Amino acid sequence: MMNASNVSLTEYGYRREIESGYRSIKRFMAVTTSKNYRVRLFYFVFAVLLYNIWRLTDLLLKAGVDGEMDYAPVLTAGECAELVASVLIPPD
Repeated sequence: MMNASNVSLTEYGYRREIESGYRSIKRFMAVTTSKNYRVRLFYFVFAVLLYNIWRLTDLLLKAGVDGEMDYAPVLTAGECAELVASVLIPPD
């Protein structure tokens, strides 16, 4: 049986992954000076959506290309953002 301190240490070990995820989400965040919480919340939720699209696309590419689930991304966050932008923003 595990005592409370061992459980706390195990759960604390996941903190690095969570903080790393939030750092990655910031790559997709739009820069704003707005103090309107609705605008800031929208930008954050949209950044989380883009982050999840990137992670899912990268996972599917890894599974489809070589089947090896390595930690290094096949598709970088920047490449994913460019692909999404090319679909959302029409060319001139």
